[in-house]
Amino acid sequence: MNGVRTQNLAGIGMTSERTRARMVERLRQQGIEDEQLLAAMGTVPRHLFVDDALAHRAYEDTSLPINFGQTISQPFVVAKMIELLMRGRPLGRVLEVGTGCGYQAAVLAQLAHEVYSIERIRELHERARGNLRALRLHNLRLVHGDGHLGLEKAAPFDSIVVAAAARQTPQALLRQLAPGGRMILPLRSQGAGAGAAATAQRLVLVERGARGFRETSLDPVRFVPLQSGKA
Repeated sequence: MNGVRTQNLAGIGMTSERTRARMVERLRQQGIEDEQLLAAMGTVPRHLFVDDALAHRAYEDTSLPINFGQTISQPFVVAKMIELLMRGRPLGRVLEVGTGCGYQAAVLAQLAHEVYSIERIRELHERARGNLRALRLHNLRLVHGDGHLGLEKAAPFDSIVVAAAARQTPQALLRQLAPGGRMILPLRSQGAGAGAAATAQRLVLVERGARGFRETSLDPVRFVPLQSGKA
């Protein structure tokens, strides 16, 4: 199990603070503008959230495997999704669907008043808890549960970020989005079969206004599929 290496928070060599600073500068060059977000990305030690054998690649702009058929998203995608939620307003209370290794939850916790993160795979949930322990993020709550159902007991949420691709926006998440709230998620194109699902995806921004929900289709992305139930 990939627990936190508490003696190596700062990192060395390819996992050092200097390497993290280069990642942040690359994000800035790729168009990420929010300086608070960039600072958060520079603060969270991404190398703690991947296996030791992959730690030297932690600050590359690529997704990496974290077992159980899941991945840690590339830094640019993490930053882009969060920046879209933040634009012109505070994140407020956040729900993350798909904790994975815990990296995005850690970034969100630097920026939001309160973060709830739900993961369907118990072993990943426990691994994320271990990864996050040394960071002592008191505004972050981890939950083992079905992300399709959201987290009714903590709703409504000002911001929802979904880290897996659904065929359509889960209705439970729409109900749990606060008035004026935003949700960002990858959606698979209608009619895309299993072979095409990996490539036929787009980020979609959902905004809840006085007259209902507005969806804006954004960039093509590639995420693992969103699955229901607990494992």
